[in-house]
Order: sequence, then structure tokens, then C-alpha cells
Amino acid sequence: MIDALMVEAPSASAQSAVGYPTLFLLVALGALVPVVPTGAIVSSAAVVAFHQAMPPLPLLAVFLVASAAAFAGDVALYWLGRRGVHSDHGSKWLAALKRRAAPERLEQAQEKVNEHRISVLVLSRLVPAGRIPVMLACLLAEVPLSRFLRGNVLACLAWALTYQAIGILGGSLFTQPWEGVAAAVLLTVLVSAAPWAWHRVLRRRSA
Repeated sequence: MIDALMVEAPSASAQSAVGYPTLFLLVALGALVPVVPTGAIVSSAAVVAFHQAMPPLPLLAVFLVASAAAFAGDVALYWLGRRGVHSDHGSKWLAALKRRAAPERLEQAQEKVNEHRISVLVLSRLVPAGRIPVMLACLLAEVPLSRFLRGNVLACLAWALTYQAIGILGGSLFTQPWEGVAAAVLLTVLVSAAPWAWHRVLRRRSA
């Protein structure tokens, strides 16, 4: 997937015609299917944009495309989940969200959503494994779609900006784009794994 973003095109227009739609599709798909590493994809795209002749415009394009794709994917997933909430038989999408939400995180998310703190959506996109519990809490609380959309816009913008910053950092450390991509992917993995490792340490201490 990342290789598709790294292919050097004959011209900037050709690269835009292939790279940006691919970026949009991968990020939107990643919002629906959690196995797609969307953070690493955005960081890698930012590295490639950083090494272009005029980086500000490509970086802006990566930011806008990634934000829009994350927003579209979240909206689609929320809409599919709402169909399950309002159905007597549920739906496979709602069931999948329940399987992917850790019980303790879902409980915390429900408390914050019940306090009308929809701003928790912004943090949910920045905290690894935090998006699904908060989205499920919103679904179970039957938060209106319009209210969810308002909070999710800021969440997607903050998420895209964060992972793009990781890509820019990786790209600035090396002269070769592939080295920057490798560094950005490594940084993304570390950022994603840090909270999980910390919780493991806390659980061992409490045990």
C-alpha cells in the first residue's frame, strides 16, 4: 500500500492523478477496516510531498485529502452502525464495532458522551484504539448524526495534521524519500504502541 504512494511519476500532475485518489481510498477504507494502517499511509505520503520541488502545496493537498477521507470513512461507518441500532436484528457493522471496543474503554467513552462532551471525538482519533469505543458510545447514546459530524470534523483535521507532522519529521531527517518513509512508519508504530505498552505495564504492576 505504501509503495503505491512512493512511485515517482513523470510529472507532478501525473503523480496527483494517481497518488491523491489512492491516498483517499486507502484512508477511507482504513476507517472502515481497522487492518489498514492509515496513520502510516498519511505519514508516508507526507514524506513524499516533503521531498517534492514545492513542498507546501503537496503537503496541503495531502492534509486535505487525508482529512476528507478520514471524515468520509467515519461518516460511512457511523451511518452503518446507526442502521444496526435502529434495527430489531442489529447489523454486522454494529456487531463488529462491539467486538472491537474494549469494555473498559467503552465504559469511559460512554461516561464522557453522556456528559455531552462530544469534544472527546477529537481525542478519540488521536489516541490509539480510541476511535471505535467513542463511536460506539455515540451510537448507543443515539447521538444525532449532525452532532457527530460537527465533532468528527475537528477530529479528522487534528488526526491528519498529527500524522502529517510525523511524516514531515521523518522526511526532514533524511535526504532520500525512502529513508524518510521508513522513519515515518517507525515513528507511527511507536506512537501507536506506546499507550498499549503502558497499559500492559500498569496491569502487571496491579497484578
